[in-house]
Parts: sequence; C-alpha cells; structure tokens
Amino acid sequence: MAIIHAIYENGIFRPLVPVDRPEGCMVALENLRFIGAEPGQKLDAIYEILDQRFNSGEHDVAERHDEHQP
Repeated sequence: MAIIHAIYENGIFRPLVPVDRPEGCMVALENLRFIGAEPGQKLDAIYEILDQRFNSGEHDVAERHDEHQP
C-alpha cells in the first residue's frame, strides 16, 4: 500500500504529486495525520514579513524589482 501525501483544501484532499489511479476511482483514507502549522500560524508569519516591510522606511519597492534578477 502506497502512502499518498495530500493537502486538504475546500473539502477536498489534493495529492502533492501525481497519483497512479484511474480518474473517479474510490480510495480509503486511513490513519490520517495532521502535518504542519495551525492555519492562523501561517498568516502570522505573513503578517510579520509585511510588518517588517511596512516599517522599513522604503516606500517604493517597485523601482527595485529587478535587483534579484541574474
């Protein structure tokens, strides 16, 4: 039996990699484990990054958008 890693989004389990199963086939899910952060923790990390950017004093980041390009 293969383990298929998936993300649960909007009521649907979405596999993280292609699955070798026929379209529309039924599967049984057993021993579900929750891996990852609480939903609010992801937003907290994003807001922290945005807060650092907001408080940086740099007002126009669009003028520097090409700096990371090789």
